[in-house]
Amino acid sequence: MSKYARFALALAVGTGLAMGATGPAKAETPKKGGTLSYIVAAEAPSYDLHKESTFAAVHPIRPFYSLLIRVNPENPQSPTDFQCDICVGEVPKPTDGGKTYTFKIKKGVKFHDGQVMTAHDVVATYNKIAFPPEGVASVRKAFFKMLDSVSAPDDETVVFKLKFATGSFLPVLANPMSPIYSAKDLKEHGYDWHEKNVNGTGAFKFKEAVAGSHVDGVRFEDFHMAGKPYLDGFRALISRKMAIRVQAIRGDRAAIEFRGFPPKQRDDLVKALGKDITVQESDWNCVLLYTPNHGRPIMQDPRVRQALTLAVDRWGGSQHLSRIAIVKTVGGVGFPGHPLSATKAELVPLKGYGTDLKAARAEAKKLLAEAGKSDLKFELMNRGTDQPYKIVGTWLIGQWRQIGLEVSQRVEPTKTFYNELRNTKNFDVSLDFNCQSVVNPLVDTSKFIGSAGNNYANMKGQDQQLEEIYEQMLQAPEEAKQRELMRVMEKRALSDQAHMGVTLWWYKINPHRSYVKGWKIAPSHYLNQSLDQVWLDK
Repeated sequence: MSKYARFALALAVGTGLAMGATGPAKAETPKKGGTLSYIVAAEAPSYDLHKESTFAAVHPIRPFYSLLIRVNPENPQSPTDFQCDICVGEVPKPTDGGKTYTFKIKKGVKFHDGQVMTAHDVVATYNKIAFPPEGVASVRKAFFKMLDSVSAPDDETVVFKLKFATGSFLPVLANPMSPIYSAKDLKEHGYDWHEKNVNGTGAFKFKEAVAGSHVDGVRFEDFHMAGKPYLDGFRALISRKMAIRVQAIRGDRAAIEFRGFPPKQRDDLVKALGKDITVQESDWNCVLLYTPNHGRPIMQDPRVRQALTLAVDRWGGSQHLSRIAIVKTVGGVGFPGHPLSATKAELVPLKGYGTDLKAARAEAKKLLAEAGKSDLKFELMNRGTDQPYKIVGTWLIGQWRQIGLEVSQRVEPTKTFYNELRNTKNFDVSLDFNCQSVVNPLVDTSKFIGSAGNNYANMKGQDQQLEEIYEQMLQAPEEAKQRELMRVMEKRALSDQAHMGVTLWWYKINPHRSYVKGWKIAPSHYLNQSLDQVWLDK
């Protein structure tokens, strides 16, 4: 068994534990009916999951759509356990030396407007995601570097041809941000239509959305999975303030928040609700970053960016911030604990990861002086989401003050935050994140290369050496070589060039009303959100 396979097994059985007064989960017979109310901490910038990369879009929108394949809802902790969603039978094995995947598509699957879905809709979907026309946003285009073509020889067959064999392809297909869109919708309405409109084949039909308030879905009676969904519908309530979200669960106006709460809020809910609350916890494939804007002259000198990372006390921050925020683990570019990711011994030599904080900050001041930036002032743009953005942002500013920097903070609502990152580039340094779905470090680390659609450092074309290291790692056939190259990439991205700064990896805590059944926590807040398997025991 490879290290990767052992990790998959350990992740599947070692986390995702349900705790609380109700004890371990038991097999139960689902009940039909009822509306699930849950709360979301931000409003979606748009409804187009191909474009977005935030839970604020996934949580209210994913239930309207289907995927080609998805993680097993009964085993969402596993990074290798996939099942067909709109394909037939088992997930196919590759042929042609691992370079060809052929899927048979279910007959009779309908979109919510009555269109019959075919293989051509799958092809149109993946062409939009992997090969978008110029000007069409696709933040996961870099995920499909291995894909050569996708075609439909008939209405029920889809063939993916890869440039090279890789185990990272199936996890990419199971990404919940790749829902199947109608080819007719894309052709007749254009590639922007899904930003404001919904037409999927998922378990629920769009009913209404009220800005700043809620998104409603109702059961799709022609859903392609017999007997599902169990719910009559759902209401996704929107509230930016965590205190309100916690009170919503405590007062039973919402049953769950799928993203996660800090430890104190978990403890308060358990103390107040006893047997009526269940807690599920998991490591989290999500990390908060800070991203210097390479387009700003003050951030173009690598010595300045190295000074920023040298000032940050990650090991101390882990101890203190994990008590009040949803962050916990010190790590590099890959999901901590994965066989491909760095150990502490491998991290410590990198700038910003040493254990001698006094020496690191002295080096930071020296580098700033050499760059002529000892009196550097800049603005940190942050997202108007309390956990963990505001807490980590305030902490970072405190760290940078220790080396004499004067940093102010500007907080923007989610929609403006994304527009600044993607379009206007109106920031000196911004909080940023790399939150992914299925644990897949070979693909997840594409965030750190300038050509990735979700890299907001404004550094496209500025580090060809980093791009080449990533390409070599992606195509390396052996785990040992992949791991070796990931260390090379990590050193260049985080230390030698300090293009972006990793802060802390997250830890997921989901307290929910005990009557919510059928939902199991995953190592990502993007996974297991189709809601077709969820039911209410009340």
